[in-house]
Amino acid sequence: MKRLRAFFYVQHLLGIGHLARASRIAAALVDDGFDVTVVTGGAPIAGFPGSGVKSVSLPPVTSGDEGFSGLVDLQGKPIDDAFRRWRSEMLLQAYRDCGPDIVIVEAFPFGRRQMRFELLPLIEAIDATSPRPLLATSVRDILQERVKPGRNEETVDLINRHFDLVMVHGDPAFATIDKTFPLAGAIRAKVAYTGLVAAPPPPAVSERFDVLVSVGGGAAGKSLVSATVAAARNANGAWKWCLITGPNLPKGEVDAIACDATPGLSIFRFREDFASLLTGARLSVSQAGYNTVCDVLRAGCRSLLVPFAAGAETEQTVRALMLEEMGLATVLTEKDLTPEGLARAIEQALAGPRPSAHRLDLEGARRSAQILRERHRTWSLKTEL
Repeated sequence: MKRLRAFFYVQHLLGIGHLARASRIAAALVDDGFDVTVVTGGAPIAGFPGSGVKSVSLPPVTSGDEGFSGLVDLQGKPIDDAFRRWRSEMLLQAYRDCGPDIVIVEAFPFGRRQMRFELLPLIEAIDATSPRPLLATSVRDILQERVKPGRNEETVDLINRHFDLVMVHGDPAFATIDKTFPLAGAIRAKVAYTGLVAAPPPPAVSERFDVLVSVGGGAAGKSLVSATVAAARNANGAWKWCLITGPNLPKGEVDAIACDATPGLSIFRFREDFASLLTGARLSVSQAGYNTVCDVLRAGCRSLLVPFAAGAETEQTVRALMLEEMGLATVLTEKDLTPEGLARAIEQALAGPRPSAHRLDLEGARRSAQILRERHRTWSLKTEL
């Protein structure tokens, strides 16, 4: 069997969810016999994109604020046209060096419009390549709603003119893409559902907590962190707490929080065994990001979700409310996130039953590799005719 070459572009701007999901898919591609090049463009994160892949790091950019209103470098300086040209040229060179059979672009054109300055030239280069590689986009099942007129139409136009496959990383029994993308009918023939991209089942738990609070990458969870510290202090030792602040919360802030914490609260920036900790926790408290929800579903623990909603973000709120409707979580909105409100929500969630067994498909990484191989096979036959 020919070893197919896959070129995977992923840009994380605020959290690490996009990078984590892409890394799981890249690992599954390697396991399936692909040669994989992953191009990343965000702040470096230890352990990602993982072993077994060739990694190309573009000069990193991040979001200037929680509203994704602008791009800045790691020192907080807005990037200029020279910086954009530098990145674009590096990306095109990485593409030429790889000579891929398949190109996967994470999020775009459904998201990451800020990166058009380098993605549109990449797509032009793909279209000019002979034989042309298959071009796929890799997207979550629940998308950020677009309110500006013409944005959805622009996405459909780019998909229909340039892309061969829309990989939706979700279980259609939970959410189909038309739930948050109103023009999904115009691209239906290119859509394939992979299932949710969850990590494999974790090993046995080594430590148990009553309340396990996590904030993903940590860049957008300061209010949950501060509410947790205060709620734990007010609980007077009633529960054993663990708070994982995320690697993106500055170390100085983590140290200050630790100094203010009650003895019943253990604080960590990162835990490699997070998925295992979930299996032993009485309750998980988290935002409603894609990867954390997948971990919680895999663990089968009680879940209290505080969806990130700053900057008119809708994706996490939609996911959280759908899970609550299915009996798989309870929801506390950001506007109700106070130490007292958090404590009440935790008490109510702990008093409730563990979620009943769910049947959502969590094998999306492996199935993504299978879909890409099969689509490339049919693509090659079609282009050879």
